[in-house]
Amino acid sequence: MIRARVFPIAPGETRKITLKYTQLLDRAGDAWRFRYLGDRNRQSAPRSFRLEVDSAARFGDPYSPTHHVQFTRRDNRLEVTLGDNAAGGDFELLLPLARGLIGLSLIPHHPVGEDGYFMLLLAPGAAADAAALRRDLVAVIDVSGSMSGEKIQQARSALIQLLGSLREGDRFRLVAFSGGVRRYAEGWTNFTTETRRDAESWIRGLDAEGGTNIAGALTEAFAQAPAEQSLGVVVFLTDGQASTGETDPERIVQHAEQGRGKFRVFSFGVGDDVNTYLLDRLTERARGTTEYIRPGESIERAVGALAAKVASPVLTDVTISAGSGVELYDMQPGNLPDLFAGDEMVVFGRYRGVGSGEWTVTVQGRRNGRQEEFRTSVGDHENADARYIEQLWAARKAGALSREIRLRGQTQEIMDALKQLALRYGILTEYTSYLVQEPTVALRRQAENRVMQAPAAAPVDQAGAGFIGRAAQEKSMADAFRLDAVVVTGTATASELDEMRRARAGINPTQRIGGRLFIMRDSTWTDLGHGDSLHVVSIAPYSEAYFALLKLLPDLREAAALEPAVLVAGRHASIKIGAGGKTRWNPGELERLVREFRG
Repeated sequence: MIRARVFPIAPGETRKITLKYTQLLDRAGDAWRFRYLGDRNRQSAPRSFRLEVDSAARFGDPYSPTHHVQFTRRDNRLEVTLGDNAAGGDFELLLPLARGLIGLSLIPHHPVGEDGYFMLLLAPGAAADAAALRRDLVAVIDVSGSMSGEKIQQARSALIQLLGSLREGDRFRLVAFSGGVRRYAEGWTNFTTETRRDAESWIRGLDAEGGTNIAGALTEAFAQAPAEQSLGVVVFLTDGQASTGETDPERIVQHAEQGRGKFRVFSFGVGDDVNTYLLDRLTERARGTTEYIRPGESIERAVGALAAKVASPVLTDVTISAGSGVELYDMQPGNLPDLFAGDEMVVFGRYRGVGSGEWTVTVQGRRNGRQEEFRTSVGDHENADARYIEQLWAARKAGALSREIRLRGQTQEIMDALKQLALRYGILTEYTSYLVQEPTVALRRQAENRVMQAPAAAPVDQAGAGFIGRAAQEKSMADAFRLDAVVVTGTATASELDEMRRARAGINPTQRIGGRLFIMRDSTWTDLGHGDSLHVVSIAPYSEAYFALLKLLPDLREAAALEPAVLVAGRHASIKIGAGGKTRWNPGELERLVREFRG
């Protein structure tokens, strides 16, 4: 608590107060953890934040799970600022130490009465770029008639940029396809200044004409396997759907899976006519990603970003495990990507089986034909300040499940899992938006969901702006790095999806407090997790009972400030704070409620 008396202040004048203090940072593995307690009131005036760090060479790129941050390096100083100055709430920042090959930072969060959550940050150190693996790169470019004009010009420039990211010791192959398939050379080409110059000349000679033979292009891309100690990367760019050769998306995917081998696949879909089912299936098990470049966006910029990312591979075939007695499960992402210099990997997951004391996480991977191993340890505790880990884990899982529905169809098991994520964590998708709609709309939507008696197969013809919008939204959630990427209202894709647009009128006001989603119903902010099976205990605000409750359940302090009334769901009981509630507790009554609430 800080109290300041500032005088005199004349009418209309402003006084600036500077507060200087010393704060000891917590250590989280190979990183320093900085936490700044912010204003929880989102209606307050915007704030600005700037953090300056000396000896910038000692630190890797900063990462914040709570806010969007920007950083610059100048004269061995690291400066970090908030990307959104208006964002409220507590601010947390990790400063990885740039030493060794890879630094690990493990932060647990273990709520009372349930399995724990964890966040693991893998940050390549200062030695990572110099020790990068060799690469075998295959660039596959669509030169069909629909790529004519500005698109083929940008694609040529992007391909040249990708080629320029290679270094001595790397190899490459170039494949262009339309109705047929062309290649720069029969086999692998060693990257040198001379071969680069010759390949660029070949790229500049590419013209756009003919159909789209995707199956033939992929067969050629996978025809030459990468070297044993090199990272094989395929970059695939197209703006259309298969029209020549094999045209069935499912069979194209099956053939690609059989021939892919150890290649990583990164796909780019240009425009709104690409098949999202095909491109996402190509990359989902290949430790790669799919990027969609909308009309008017730059192909060169998107491919250039990938070229910079994959320029220096550090660790491949990454796996994560825990010490004896501890089980890690439900990690997000489920298929761990490779680790590249200058590009941190953030993993969220659940754990169980921890006793007292510390537990250890081990990261393993391959580089230059050898198995490498890195470890970090942490003490098991509730760590209530890290509740954001729950939300980010749940957002990633919801994104992964939504993608599973789009690619493989609905099942009752997946729909139930999405509903539980909505009720427990307030993470809503297009499939659970009815939970925050008016009762009549919600009942109609629930009835529609119950019509599904058997799994609904996913359509393989998934082209158009609507499907691209869905794919982009799912990726945003599945890759969530910070809280502002979490979708909480179910309307985020309304402009993309007709169903969501029709439902928008029935959605109630919502707000997120302390990791819970509250909906305004009957003049009460109601926790989405509350159900009719939970009995409700009502407490009068600012009464003796109120303050005694918050002393035992301090996590409810933020929610308790909601007006005019709030209903918070627990495991076996819900607590309502509003007018007309009890003002005092009978002996043993409060302790019994706390046990029921926590479960």
